[in-house]
Amino acid sequence: MKILILRSREGWQIDQLETSIKRRGGLVYKGDIRDLVLAVGDKNSDYSNSSSTPTSDMKPLVGVGNVNISDMDAVIVRVIPLGSLEQLMFRMNTLRRVVSMGVRVINHPEAIERTVDKAYTSHLLADHGMPTPKTVVCEGYDDAMAAFNTLGDVVVKPLHGSCGQGIVRICDPDTAYRVFRTMEMSRFVFYLQSFVDNGGEDTRVFVAGGKVIAAMKRISNDWRNNFHRGSSVETIEPTVSQREMAIKAVTILGLDYAGIDFLCDGNGTEYIIEVNGIPGWRGLQKTCETTISDHIVGLVYQ
Repeated sequence: MKILILRSREGWQIDQLETSIKRRGGLVYKGDIRDLVLAVGDKNSDYSNSSSTPTSDMKPLVGVGNVNISDMDAVIVRVIPLGSLEQLMFRMNTLRRVVSMGVRVINHPEAIERTVDKAYTSHLLADHGMPTPKTVVCEGYDDAMAAFNTLGDVVVKPLHGSCGQGIVRICDPDTAYRVFRTMEMSRFVFYLQSFVDNGGEDTRVFVAGGKVIAAMKRISNDWRNNFHRGSSVETIEPTVSQREMAIKAVTILGLDYAGIDFLCDGNGTEYIIEVNGIPGWRGLQKTCETTISDHIVGLVYQ
């Protein structure tokens, strides 16, 4: 089995996936997703520096570095970096081309699109009755201020981001004015959610292959509970409702695997605040005996 890991840099999670692939006897290939090349040419063309050539006179070529992706059995996507609209469209459409060539892509590009845009995720979940905080998404300053005045205490998030970066809590009108004016000048989209007072704790449930693989509680002195921001982690048994909602969420979004984050307010109401279609698991791995990367790689063999 030849498996390509699409990433932007090396790191612990890439090492984990590589080890899991080799443990199954697979061959590991790695490429930077920013180096993708998509072309249509004759059988002698070698636009992607690929070591192999297509077999027909006119055939789409998809390569990364010296790898012809059509030769792969599967691709594991580990990052969709920030970029221009054109760059993001190109990356996603190239992944679609890879799927059309019969190569398994994990997660599927359409599923990644449903989760890489947090607003899109929130609305898809809400359409299916999943509990999410009150959310307003808009482009205009006036609409953003109106939403803030209605919601009162809000968390402002980038549509595309991870690890809690760029998230701001706003509960003061003057702060809202300064932040929103700055965002307006930079042409950002406003993504506002009602703040949920979780007492400094949240829960991450990891699902792979339609099953809950592991879960952890993240504890912080801050209202943000990301492991990369220094939150402590501990093993937790998810509630029955969290298990059911996590599995339902990945089914709705069409994900092979995902990390689903829950907040619980002081009244015991549970909310899904994020479904991460390209989740990290370094913190989670500290809390469980099962090897998370084995479950991700195992999806290729299903």
